[in-house]
Parts: sequence; C-alpha cells; structure tokens
Amino acid sequence: MRELAAYACHPESSRGRRYTEQAPAGRNAFQRDRDRIVHCSAFRRLEYKTQVFLNHEGDLFRTRLTHSIEVAQIARSLARNLAVHEDLVEAIALAHDLGHTPFGHAGQDELNACLRERVPLAGGFEHNLQSLRVVDELEERYAAFNGLNLCFETREGILKHCSMSHARVLGDVGERFVNRTQASLEAQLTNLADEIAYNNHDIDDGLRSGLITVDQLLHLEIFSAHYAQVHSRYPNVEQKRLVAEVIRAMINTLVRDLTDTTMARIRQYGPGSVDEVRTCPPLAAFSDALRVQADALKKFLLVNLYRHYQVLRMMNKARRIVRELFVAFLEDPRLLADEYRREDPVAQARVIADYIAGMTDRYAIREHAGLYRMES
Repeated sequence: MRELAAYACHPESSRGRRYTEQAPAGRNAFQRDRDRIVHCSAFRRLEYKTQVFLNHEGDLFRTRLTHSIEVAQIARSLARNLAVHEDLVEAIALAHDLGHTPFGHAGQDELNACLRERVPLAGGFEHNLQSLRVVDELEERYAAFNGLNLCFETREGILKHCSMSHARVLGDVGERFVNRTQASLEAQLTNLADEIAYNNHDIDDGLRSGLITVDQLLHLEIFSAHYAQVHSRYPNVEQKRLVAEVIRAMINTLVRDLTDTTMARIRQYGPGSVDEVRTCPPLAAFSDALRVQADALKKFLLVNLYRHYQVLRMMNKARRIVRELFVAFLEDPRLLADEYRREDPVAQARVIADYIAGMTDRYAIREHAGLYRMES
C-alpha cells in the first residue's frame, strides 16, 4: 500500500473497538475487520439475496454478494487514487449490505411497515442500522463478545444513513448524525462507490433481462456519449460486447471524475487529519455536470426498471411473503424455535425482524410455504 495521506484513517490511530482486544499480528486492524466480515455467516448469505432480480430467476443476475464485491473493487481504486486506507474501504464495502432483507428494497420496506404498524415501539426497520446490528450483536462467532467487534471507523462507514431517533441512542457511531458532521473520507468514497456499482450494473442486468433496451438508454447523455465513443472505436463488435465496453467506460469516467473532484475539494478545505475531514463539508463528490448525468440515470432506472410491471409483480409477491411471515410469527411465537422467543412484546418483534432480515430469498420462500401451503 502506498503512503497514506494525513487525512486518511490510520489503523494505529483507530478510535478502537467496543471490546478491547490485543492488536493483530501480521496485519493491521482494518484488515482484521475485513477478514472477520468475509468469514461471517451474514456475508455468505448475501449470495442468495436479491439485488434487483430474485436470486432463483437466473444465474447471471447480480446478488447482494456480487454487488458488494463490485463495490469493494471500485472503492479500493478510489482509495488508492486518493491515498486513503484501502483495507478500510474494502471492509466497509463488504459489510454495507449485511443487514438487507430478502427480496431487496421491497422486503426492507415491507418489514419496516410491519414493525411500525404492529409494534410502533420497536422503531421500524432501517437496513443500514440492521447492518450495524449484525456486526455489533447478531453474529455469533467469538467467545468473548457478540458480533464481530469491528473498529469504530468500519462501523461508522457501515452506518451510511440513520434516523435521528436511532442516532441518539447509538453512542459514538451515531454522533455525526446528531452533530451534523461527516464520516471519514473512506466512508464517503465507499458510499459513492456503491452508487457507481449499482447504477451501472443494474443497466447490465436490466438489458440482460430484456426489461430495458439500448434504444431507451441512448436518450441518456451519460450512456449515449460513451456508446458513441465505443461504437466509433469498435464499429463491428457484437452488441453484448459493445454494451460491456460502454458500462466499463462509464464506470471509468465516474471513478476519474469522483477522484478529481474529491481531490479538488481536499485542496480547497485542506484537512490535515481524519478529525478535520469530519468537520469539513462533504469532500467526496462528483462534478456538478456529472452529478446531473448520474441523477438522470438513477431516475431512468427507477421509472423503467425498478418500477417495470414485471419487477413490481415480483416485488408484490415478495412483500406479501415478508408480511405474512412477520404476522404469523408475531401472532403466534410458538411457530418459532425457542431461541427466537421473548417475553417482552417489543423484544419479540425485534427478534422476528432479525430472523426475517437474515433470511435468503429462497429460505423465506421455503419458510412461507411451510406455514401456508398444505401438502396434497
């Protein structure tokens, strides 16, 4: 790894772990975090959790696992460009979706609605907060503590968004939402690497599924400009390779623009430490022109892919599965194994939410069938 900038997170200056541990030998503290994430059960389950298309609908569509790996790759490139800590951005990227429910955002929205309607005191469901809950409490791998006992800097990056009510009770990792300060530059970059990954790779999956077309995408400036460049260079290449080259070029443009714009903002505000990064305005950003183009792409995908009637039909089924599982378990906790039963109603609702959020798509479908389908 190249020499770190003064504004980077340095593992030897970490704000530490919730439970004190001896420093690792042969690797730094952020490497240890990354390794713990890769080896945890929640990370393995991402292989069978939806990105946009249900996991069982095709072997070539992205899952939460492949998405997380793609985010980590982009984030490491950005970290290297800007001389911040590559192992930290990789750890954040690999953990950022650990709390996602089965069935993507449809599952998350339905679980949140169930909690707020049925047990308001449980506080709803936020997948970023759930990712933090996974690494802080739910993983059971170590004798001395619950969770993975990650460094503050990794936990800070995992918690990208958080409601004020939750932030107030989270302690150190929630302070920035209360005080309206920023996360580390590593966390900021990983957040935008996530956006780069899902926007561009959802184009790929959308085209592969046939739900969107190249002709539609050519109305977008960010796509049409790169399409023209690639087509000019490879006029006779087959469509599949042409699209792959266009997406690759778009990602490259976004990474370069983000690198250049962020570096310009670093020079403008001159942070000399990670603590100074936190008191600056957001440093990681796209240029104004590219931000407009990226937002147009996000809007296009929302209207034409995420709200495509075939996707909505699939997500409607997914929401019903999540709701019926939650209601069945809440109304009769005897349907749950002993380890998921609690006396307190709010604690019971939260444990049910943990159980459902930890399910893969296929496990949720199987659990639902076991509750509601009568065998002939």
